[in-house]
Amino acid sequence: MKSIFLALDFPTWKESEQFLRENKLDGVPVKVGMELFYREGNFVIERLKEDGHPIFLDLKLHDIPTTVYRAMRNLATLEVDYVNVHALGGAEMIYRAKEALSETRTTKLLAVTILTSHDEVALRNDLRLPGSVNENVVHLATLAEKNGADGVVCSVHEVEQIRKHTNDSFVTMTPGIRLASSSKDDQRRVATPAFAKRAGASALVIGRSITAAENPFEAYKQACEEWEHGT
Repeated sequence: MKSIFLALDFPTWKESEQFLRENKLDGVPVKVGMELFYREGNFVIERLKEDGHPIFLDLKLHDIPTTVYRAMRNLATLEVDYVNVHALGGAEMIYRAKEALSETRTTKLLAVTILTSHDEVALRNDLRLPGSVNENVVHLATLAEKNGADGVVCSVHEVEQIRKHTNDSFVTMTPGIRLASSSKDDQRRVATPAFAKRAGASALVIGRSITAAENPFEAYKQACEEWEHGT
């Protein structure tokens, strides 16, 4: 599987395309989030596919099961590599999302566990969820697997525990990845590509460490080297 997804956190396709072209990031796996997709719609997915980019469509669907099923049936026609829902939407919602993707073998379903911007304090004070971050992540990961999800989006720091409770093919897509020289910004549970590799992560999402780098091509190359060698 493709391992490092570059987060295209740009407001328009024009800016995204310019960034990819100018930095010679041809055909690299990319993550398309809400900002870009809500502005450009299916067009941005079609263009990225034309240019050979594997795609993780990061929309984090979270609604009643029927609505998510209908939305996911529409997204299935795009035939991206990954698409996701919020695991907090519950068992039936996850099941219906997977059901909607059943006609395509192209797209795998991921479920977001706990956002990497949340820590123990946010979990307790804002979400009022009992238990630790790790306990909630493991619960949501096993819930997702039981209801058909192919993997989860989680922090690197929860990968080891998730691996103990899920099958070997279960995907762990890990955002919050930073090169050693980068700041954490608004994410708290972060790690380097090398740490993620040693932890057993399946794939990474990297954004600002590359898009805000002085030389994005070299930054992406560095991330790949760290990931491949685990050092």
